[in-house]
This record gives sequence, C-alpha cells and structure tokens, in this order.
Amino acid sequence: MNLDQAVTEHRTLIVEGCDGVGRDALLTGLARRHGYAVTHASRDLPHVDPVRPYRELLRHDGALAVDAGLVGELVYGPLRRGHSRVTWIQAFDFAEAVAERHGAFVHMTAPVRVLADRLAARGAPAAALAEIGAAVTGYDHAFSTLAEHAPVLTVEERSTCGGGPDRDPDHGGAVSEPPAASFTRPFPRIRSPVPFAEQS
Repeated sequence: MNLDQAVTEHRTLIVEGCDGVGRDALLTGLARRHGYAVTHASRDLPHVDPVRPYRELLRHDGALAVDAGLVGELVYGPLRRGHSRVTWIQAFDFAEAVAERHGAFVHMTAPVRVLADRLAARGAPAAALAEIGAAVTGYDHAFSTLAEHAPVLTVEERSTCGGGPDRDPDHGGAVSEPPAASFTRPFPRIRSPVPFAEQS
C-alpha cells in the first residue's frame, strides 16, 4: 500500500514523527495532490486539558491533515523532562475521536542514521543527537499502543529523498512517494497507562 491508496480511506490524518523526518514535504503533498486542509497544532498545551486543542481541530469539515505533536509529547516529554504532559488515557480518548472521524495516525519514520545526519546538518545540539535512538523506539512503542484505538499508517522515508516524500514538481523533480503500511489490532480497548511513560 502506498500513501496515495491509504488516503482514500481516511478523511483525517494526524501526522507525527521523530525530529528530522520530512513532515512538511508530506503535508504539502497531501494538500497539493489530495486536497487536504493542512493545519499545524500548537506545541503550547493547556495545563488542565492538554488534548483540548487537538479535539477542537477535529471539528473541521472535510479532509484534514494535522502536523501534530501529541505523540511527540508522549515520547519527548519523558526523554527531556522526565514526564509527559499528556496521559495515555487522554491519548487513547483522542485516538478514538480520530477513528470516529474516519481518521488515522501517520507515523513518519526514517533510519536512525538518516535522522542523525539531518539533525547534525541543521546544527542540532549533542543532546538531541544522543536521544535519536530512544526517540525512534519510543515512537514505535507509542504508535503500536495507539493502534489498539485508531488506524496507524507507517511511512518510512527513503534516505535518497533528502527530507521528504514530495519533491516539488515545479522544479523538475518527480514525486517520490514512500511506502505506507497500515496496521490495526483487534484487541480490547485498554484504559490503563503503559509502562513506557509513567506520569508523575
């Protein structure tokens, strides 16, 4: 399955991935070739209800693609602050709201070496480079858990893409679409946090 096929099944796509993946290029492709309205979720989460801005985005009519950071908070919060501002129960509830809107998460990923090279080229600090492997593992864990509540499409970037799957055809580049795999799990919907990111 490629992304062109996957988007025909989902009118809402929540796009996330480690620092260094090409989200902007993918979102541009979704808007240009598939007519998605693209929005960027605020990284400033309300203290009392951090998932509220994400739920409000789902009120948009029509096909919607969100450059999100909710899963990123589940991953980078524990890595950088020792805890996540978003609980797993809140994330599960949001995932179910996404599924009810005929939506899916898009897990963008790339090999650790590719991400490290990109971040180093951008002048990322040593701390960011040191956490790449843990972040990749964290995203894999988070999305496999969220797949119990909503569809997840995994898009692995090719290292030759140079940062994204949608090169600009106006500059003579052919569109290169990375493969997408989808998975869902017919498990019971659990309501307890998993050990990966204990809340404090």
